Amino acid sequence: MVKAICVVKGAVVNGTIIFSQENEGSPVYVNGTISGLSGGLHGFHIHEFGDTSNGCLSAGAHFNPFHVEHGGPNSAIRHVGDLGNITSCPSSKVANVLIQDNVISLFGDLSIIGRTLVVHENQDDLGLGGNLSKTTGNAGARVACGILAKI
Repeated sequence: MVKAICVVKGAVVNGTIIFSQENEGSPVYVNGTISGLSGGLHGFHIHEFGDTSNGCLSAGAHFNPFHVEHGGPNSAIRHVGDLGNITSCPSSKVANVLIQDNVISLFGDLSIIGRTLVVHENQDDLGLGGNLSKTTGNAGARVACGILAKI
């Protein structure tokens, strides 16, 4: 079993997310809470660099080692870092995160440990919209981020 923690911070948005994977090839479970979000859906991605020296901007693009188009977590073609959306309750401004993903990994050369988790301002259109859909999902500004650390 490998586990990683990510403490995300932004001007208003913050939270803690735990990633766990039983063994290489098994699903990764993503659990935690993000608070301070506006109500609704927010893009949730692993970005390529473990760098927050210039805030969330220095995290780079979505983690995409195979150089394919952006998609949703259930898309046949997607960035490794495409985890879709999290949903924040309008009254509490809290998103309870519970994701199972079969593409990200905590093992090997494509491990997400040491990379940055980014929470976006808007809903990710999962590669189905226009404009920047096939690269960013039109998810908007980066409202919080943190680097994944092995625990």
